[in-house]
Amino acid sequence: MNADPDAVVARGLTKRFGTFTAVDGIDLSIARGEVMGFIGPNGAGKSTTIRMFCGLIPPSAGSALVAGFDVERQSQQVREHIGYMSQKFSLYGDLTVGENLQFFGGIYRVPQQQMAERTAFAMKMAGLEGRGDALVATLAGGWKQRLALGCAILHRPPVLFLDEPTSGVEPEARRMFWDLIHQLAGDGVTVLVSTHYMDEAEYCNRIALIDRGRLVAIGTPGELRGHGLGGDLVELDCAPLGAALKALDGVPGVIEAAIFGDKLHVVLAPGDLTVESLPTFLAGRGIAARAAQRVLPSLEDVFVRLVSQQREETPA
Repeated sequence: MNADPDAVVARGLTKRFGTFTAVDGIDLSIARGEVMGFIGPNGAGKSTTIRMFCGLIPPSAGSALVAGFDVERQSQQVREHIGYMSQKFSLYGDLTVGENLQFFGGIYRVPQQQMAERTAFAMKMAGLEGRGDALVATLAGGWKQRLALGCAILHRPPVLFLDEPTSGVEPEARRMFWDLIHQLAGDGVTVLVSTHYMDEAEYCNRIALIDRGRLVAIGTPGELRGHGLGGDLVELDCAPLGAALKALDGVPGVIEAAIFGDKLHVVLAPGDLTVESLPTFLAGRGIAARAAQRVLPSLEDVFVRLVSQQREETPA
């Protein structure tokens, strides 16, 4: 076992499927007890990276250590020292809460004399005390996810990988799930959690932004917001959004423009086009702009800008 102080270390980690490179030379270190967010759009390479960390698929190049074990040469030891929760709900709906816990306790080789204590802890953590006989299929999505997390930590692993754990879960249940993650981190568990929800990045100690298999940036939420966008960020209420986006493409002074919900976010370099003149500019092109205001950049704004910069520097 390696004595590296970091719980997860990747150097040049790469995965190719034929001619397609899903993960492209990732360098990443995660400290013990740290909550690292793995943020990026669907298809960015998050799940493939996590599967390599779990020893489920071998890397094509580079290396990774998890809990001190080499993911390629010591994959069995890696799996004994991690908890893993996939983005697809993995419990058995036709079994009860208690039966699922017993089943996963057996898979993780939890000693029989410790099983009652471990399952009781998992049920308490999931908020399912007294519901051991309930069929899992009858539980709401948030309860299922918390139970799945309880199953993943029955053997008390030092490292936990959560792949899109809150996908499709209602906001209140997502917040409660994150409370559980921080409880585990407070006990020294290292957590790598992937998500495409940018608001969840605020719950992480640090964030790794990934796009097209490449790491775009790593840092705390504050550090990443401090990257700056190179100009003023303007939030524009206009319609139609698609036409406005097209009208701003290539316009001098427009660094970046992207749709955010039902509005447009535009980064303006110092120059002739300003937050005050932007609505008039669009109106001259037949686009109704109702309001424009300067706003502070969110992590999503920073991500969009950093991804755009990387794609300009390293086109596919």
